[in-house]
Amino acid sequence: MVSIQRKTDKRFQMQDSDHMHSKTHREDSGVSMTHKQVDISALIEPYRGELLLHCYRLLGSLHDAEDMVQESMLRAWRHFDTFKGRASLRTWLYTIATNACLDVLKKRPSRMLPTAISSEANPHTPIPSPTTETLWLEPFPDSWLAEATENPEARYSRYESVSLAFLTALQLLPPRQRAILILSDVLDWRAHEIAHLLELTVSAVTSALHRARVTLAHNYQSEQETKPRLQRTDDATNTLLSRYLHAWETDDVAGLVSLLKEDAILSMPPVPAWYRGRDAIQAIFLAVPFSPEMRNRWRVYPTRANGQPALILYQADPSKSAYHAFGIQVLTLADVRHPGQIAAVTIFHGSALVPAFGFPSQLPLHPSL
Repeated sequence: MVSIQRKTDKRFQMQDSDHMHSKTHREDSGVSMTHKQVDISALIEPYRGELLLHCYRLLGSLHDAEDMVQESMLRAWRHFDTFKGRASLRTWLYTIATNACLDVLKKRPSRMLPTAISSEANPHTPIPSPTTETLWLEPFPDSWLAEATENPEARYSRYESVSLAFLTALQLLPPRQRAILILSDVLDWRAHEIAHLLELTVSAVTSALHRARVTLAHNYQSEQETKPRLQRTDDATNTLLSRYLHAWETDDVAGLVSLLKEDAILSMPPVPAWYRGRDAIQAIFLAVPFSPEMRNRWRVYPTRANGQPALILYQADPSKSAYHAFGIQVLTLADVRHPGQIAAVTIFHGSALVPAFGFPSQLPLHPSL
């Protein structure tokens, strides 16, 4: 199953790149090139991946980030004659993309996870219906993250800066503070560079950055403090994940719960409720994904999202002789103080997320069902 995932991820990346490039070409076909016939696409396309990651951190949505990068590339293509070279091409493109994202954020609220908007729910009360009134964070494929540049001088690493815990805290910041903190503490830009990008004074940037760091400190514990096990691939971690995957596919709720921390958290956006503790999570598992009518219905494939282990979930539909993509489950491993345990399970409902991870929306039904 792992080899299927890896091959498909690479194939998807190639297809996506070709698709986005051809889309850009079609949309821009009416825009005249300069008399120098500069190959603008060849100059700006190498920055697509890092701009996608930048927009994702700002917006919290893979799909929104793709839209903003496409819009930014289009703007850069159309207005390339305004690029005078006083700053680097990379800085110019980040300016376009950052401001495009800030324009979007003026019109909609920040994306969240249930843990950021409500207190823990009682597992013995009815599970609330999914809501579309709140915009939810979306997971980000690690296969798209692998090509991002790591800056050793930055306060936050590329993997930590897309972890669900970090993104949830980041979304609590006002959009401009969020942009300033990302540019400063993730991309390691200097205050005068950020001031130029956002058309602010250096003192305004410094003040906003201080406020952003204070807010983040109240809502997020840094990797340097807790050492969460991002990107761990040791034998013990692989064994833990294999046991979890097997327990999910075999409806072994007791086995699943035994792999969780005592105070583990379960959330299931777009369901607005979240649950804490093994007993609560076991009650929810037995009531929903492993209820009697749902037994022997799951197929699971490993992947990675947001620098964390993840699973692609498929649910059987015997009437159509197929498994349909259900969503993506992201696992947060406990820190080094609690080795061999899972600290949080976040189940993102929605088949639309699955293709971005290189998996199909449908699989043939297993012959045994």
